Amino acid sequence: VERLDVTSGQVADPASQSASNKDAVDPENDFQREMSFYRQAQAAVLEALPRLRKLQIPTRRPDDYFAEMAKSDQQMQKIRQKLKSKQEAMERSERAKQLRAMRKYGKKVQTEILQRRQKEKKNMLNAVKKYQKGLSDKLDFLDEEQTSSQGNKKGSASQRIKKGPNAKRRYKNQKFGFGGKKKGSKWNTKESFNDVSSFRSKVAHNKGPGKSGKGGKKALNKRPGKRARQKMKSRAR
Repeated sequence: VERLDVTSGQVADPASQSASNKDAVDPENDFQREMSFYRQAQAAVLEALPRLRKLQIPTRRPDDYFAEMAKSDQQMQKIRQKLKSKQEAMERSERAKQLRAMRKYGKKVQTEILQRRQKEKKNMLNAVKKYQKGLSDKLDFLDEEQTSSQGNKKGSASQRIKKGPNAKRRYKNQKFGFGGKKKGSKWNTKESFNDVSSFRSKVAHNKGPGKSGKGGKKALNKRPGKRARQKMKSRAR
């Protein structure tokens, strides 16, 4: 490495009229000490640059200048890996912190809901006790309970509503046809109940032709008794 050592005094302070002396710098004052170093370096540059240009020595680094780094590629790779691991650790810590905050908030909301439900239940039980003891004649708690139950029923009914048969049912209806309603086809209606045109009293009360006696048993098919059958057998012998 080529170096050019130049020793010179300090540049005059533009704030003061006279040149600054070495004895005027207080070594205990950090600002004055650093400013003296800066002015001395500035004086050396102002003295050396014209001499270097006179000797035709370049003082600027070219744009395509390639300089070897002070640290090797292996060392820089280790530094990159270490920085990357630190960044990943910070991201994991931040995510864990966010998850803890979300869990804490969820538990807080759940606790508030449970406390509100317990408070409502307690208020309703107190109102019921007061009504039973005759201390109050208001039934507002029943209205609140009915409105809440109706709201739940409406919500469940809206969930159960369907927009029609599914694709499988539509395909079967298209292929096999739709025969109509089968279940409940024999139920009575108001018109069939009032229609008595087909009613026959003789048939209904078992008094039709060929029927006689109690229970409507036919006389022609009456089987003889046991004693009669025995007499018939003895006569046949």
